[in-house]
Amino acid sequence: MPASGATLLRMIRAPAIAPHAGPRVLGVDDWAWRRGHRYGTILVDLERNTVIDLLPDRQAETVADWLRKYPGIQIVARDRAAAYADGIRQGAPNAIQVADRWHLLRNLGDAMQAVVDRHHALVRRVVKQVIDGLRTDAQNAQSQSPRPTAAEIRRREAYARRQARYEEAAQLRARGLPLSRIADRLGTERKVIRRWLRLGHAPLWSKPSRYTILDAHREYLEQRWTEGCRNAAQLWRELVERGFRGRPTTVRAWAGRRRKAEPDPNAKPRTAQGTVWKPPSAHRTTRLLMADFGTLAAADQALLTHLLQAAPALAKAVAVAKRLNLLFRRTSNENLTDVLAAADETLLAGFADSLRKDYEAVSAALHLSWTTGPVKGQINRLKMIKRMMFGRANLDLLRHRVLAAA
Repeated sequence: MPASGATLLRMIRAPAIAPHAGPRVLGVDDWAWRRGHRYGTILVDLERNTVIDLLPDRQAETVADWLRKYPGIQIVARDRAAAYADGIRQGAPNAIQVADRWHLLRNLGDAMQAVVDRHHALVRRVVKQVIDGLRTDAQNAQSQSPRPTAAEIRRREAYARRQARYEEAAQLRARGLPLSRIADRLGTERKVIRRWLRLGHAPLWSKPSRYTILDAHREYLEQRWTEGCRNAAQLWRELVERGFRGRPTTVRAWAGRRRKAEPDPNAKPRTAQGTVWKPPSAHRTTRLLMADFGTLAAADQALLTHLLQAAPALAKAVAVAKRLNLLFRRTSNENLTDVLAAADETLLAGFADSLRKDYEAVSAALHLSWTTGPVKGQINRLKMIKRMMFGRANLDLLRHRVLAAA
């Protein structure tokens, strides 16, 4: 096609974009020209789920000037940015502003994280207490029943299989079957069945301990182990100097068995189910405080129990935050005013004040179904178009592509 790039761009800009009749329900949100540096505003008709216009910035005056062109706007869904609230108040004073509930939940989470950060020293002390408790429980359990080795596990499984065959043979014998038929049914020899029945249980096949090459040096090994030497290679070199002729693998195997027989003070804390318990970060601690207590693991429950007992002010803030969380999710019939009054007596008083400044929009979010969710979808489409042009389009070309593209 014999045309230059400038010609193609001029052809894209040539068609005039048909003016919009004016929405009744409008969605407002920002989008990034360059994240952290420059932002624009996208306006979406929520009833038709179509983009109406793009604005070059997110200033209150720019939004207000655009809204004055469409006096028929009745509802505006937005996030909690003060600039958009002021712009809507100036440009469409009669419109109902609806705060997005996802942003309300996000703001609540940020407020709770700030409360948890104020108790970071206490959280560290409680986490250390929980870790010490888990390690103590693990050591007690290990002292009562040491962790079996892989060979011991295989021996136990093999004995369980033999015992099951013995019980089946005993049942068949009690029913009067001869030994030959029992042997045929179990797939073994007649004399084996007779020996098992006379013994009264499956054979253990345990072998008496025998002399090993390490027995002459066991006392020295135990002494060095008690002194703190845990390096099997170092122990082998010392034994060689004392006349030991065995291989390093023999000493390494002994050190492995010895290490399993005693608790490891540096081992990671584990729960009762044997899984490693990872100390939570400040963000995860906030999520645990807001979660349903009954659904948490035992270690997390212990953490929350100790933390809330040591910080009554934090416990009061968590109780109010859970009430607000249910309210924003529309699973509670409480009055917003009552919950905010309760928040005034906790560490969430500042967050409650911010909600009062935007009370009408927050209250509308609890009763109306409009959100900025469809606006987020249109922002994703805008990002795709902008990236197709490698981010080099100005507002005029990007606006044409977003509004006029099929």
